[in-house]
Amino acid sequence: MPGPAWNEASRNAAFAALQQFLPRAGAEYSAQRNFDFGPDRRDNVSGLSAFIRHRLIHEGELLDATLQRHSLAAASKFVEEIFWRAYFKGWLEHHPTVWLDYRSVVQAQVESLEGNSSLGERYDRAIHARTGVDCFDAWVDELKSTGYLHNHARMWFASIWVYTLELPWQLGADFFFRYLVDGDPASNILSWRWVCGLHTKGKTYLARVSNIASYTGGRFNPQGRLADEARPLKESQIHATRSLPPAQAIPAGARFGLLVTEEDCSPESLSLRGVPSAVLGAVTTNTRSPLPVGRLVRDFAMGAVADGVERSARYFGLPAQSVHSDSWDDALVAWARSNDLDTIATAYAPVGPVAERLASVRQTLARNRIELIQLRRAYDTCTWPHATKGYFKLKSRIPDVLERLGIAGAALSAQRASN
Repeated sequence: MPGPAWNEASRNAAFAALQQFLPRAGAEYSAQRNFDFGPDRRDNVSGLSAFIRHRLIHEGELLDATLQRHSLAAASKFVEEIFWRAYFKGWLEHHPTVWLDYRSVVQAQVESLEGNSSLGERYDRAIHARTGVDCFDAWVDELKSTGYLHNHARMWFASIWVYTLELPWQLGADFFFRYLVDGDPASNILSWRWVCGLHTKGKTYLARVSNIASYTGGRFNPQGRLADEARPLKESQIHATRSLPPAQAIPAGARFGLLVTEEDCSPESLSLRGVPSAVLGAVTTNTRSPLPVGRLVRDFAMGAVADGVERSARYFGLPAQSVHSDSWDDALVAWARSNDLDTIATAYAPVGPVAERLASVRQTLARNRIELIQLRRAYDTCTWPHATKGYFKLKSRIPDVLERLGIAGAALSAQRASN
C-alpha cells in the first residue's frame, strides 16, 4: 500500500487526509517533522504530498485550511514546506535547460549501463538493496513497496548514492522519479542537485552516522559505512534564466474541451471562460524514464486523473473519456473532431514529462486548426516570479503572497500586528 494514506487517489481522500492532519499542522508538526520513525509510523508528517503533487488538492486550499486553524507563526514550518514546492517549480520554469540536460544525461547513462560493467554492477546492487549499507538498503525496499520515503531519508539516500556508492546523481534522481508516488520533476531533480552542490553552488549535503541514528530513533547506525566527505560536483553548462511564459485564457466564444492530466486533477476549479463541451483524461506516466516506472506510481496517477475526469464530467454534466496511451496526438485530434472543438484547455503543466507531451501535441493540434490553451493558477502566477534564485527571496514574500491570494486575512493581520 503506497504512502501514509494513499490507498485512494481521489479528491475526497485528499480532504480526508487534510482534516486528519490539520490539528497537528502547528507546533506538533514543527517539532516532529524531521524524524523518520519508519514506514509503520507516519503520523509526524502530513501524508498529503501525493495529493498535492497531482493537485487533487491545491496549495491555496491547503494554506487557507491551515491558516484558518493556526496562526502563521505556529504553522510556519508546514506553510514553508508548501512554498518550497512552489519555489522548485518556479525555479525550474525559469531554468528549463536543467531539465533538458537531466533528460539527455539519464538517457545516455541508461544506455551505457550494459556496456560499463563496473557502473552497471554498482547500480544493480544499489537498486536491488544489496549495498550492505543497512539504512540505504532498507530505504530502497521501502521506496519500492510503498512509493514513499520520508524527506530526511531522501536526503540521506541521495548523499549515500553520490558520495558513498559513487553513482551518478542523475540515475539516482531517475530511480526516485520511477518509484515515488509523489515524485515531482522539479522537487526531485533540484533536491538531488542541491545534495551534490549544483543547485546552491558549492554547498553539499553529507549524510552523517550520528544524524541518521538520531533522527531514525536508533533504527539505523551505519558506523564506518558512509563517506566522510562530500565534495561539490561541477558542470560546464550555464543554465540561463528565461522569462515565464505569459498567462493564457480561453478565447471568448471558443468551443472548448477540458483536458485533465496528472499535473492538475482539479480542473473544475480552473478559471474557465464558459462551460466545456467535453472532458478527457490523459496520462503520460510511462514517459518519466527510459526505464520501467513503478506500478504504484502508474496506478496513483491513473486513479488521480480518472477521479479528476469523473468529477469534472459530473460537475459540467458531460460524459467522461480517457486516453489510454502515451501517444496523445491522434487521440486528441479525434476527440476534438468528434466533439466539434476548436480549442482544448488544460491546466498549465510545469517543466516535466507532461509539458513535453503538450509541446509535442500542440504542433499536431495546430495543423488541425485546434488551439491548445494552458491555464495557470493564481498561486503559480504569484509565487513563480520570486523563484529565480534562492528560496529565501520567495520566503520573504509569503505574507504578501497570502494576502494577494486572499488567504486567511484575519490570521495574517493578527500576525503582522504582533510583529
